[in-house]
Amino acid sequence: MAQQPFKPTAPVKNTTAAAKPAYKATETKPVSFIFDKGNYRLLIISIAVVALGFILMSGTTDIYSNTKIVIAPLVVLGGFALGFFAIFKKPSVKVD
Repeated sequence: MAQQPFKPTAPVKNTTAAAKPAYKATETKPVSFIFDKGNYRLLIISIAVVALGFILMSGTTDIYSNTKIVIAPLVVLGGFALGFFAIFKKPSVKVD
């Protein structure tokens, strides 16, 4: 049993007399960025800390050293934590 296509009984009329204007003039506000200078500085520092952790992990001698197994992964995790903090930190509010 196939369904019959629906046909409207009367055409829909659009009235243009009651139409509102397409746009309304609004006040322009100065552009405010999501991050401020401090956020970017912390993000760059976190990238450097993660890179330092990977440098500590690299090398071919003494695979089971305390630096490569314990300290370097903690430094990398600390760098990622600092990066998350840099992203979630709210910028300081400047009162004009």
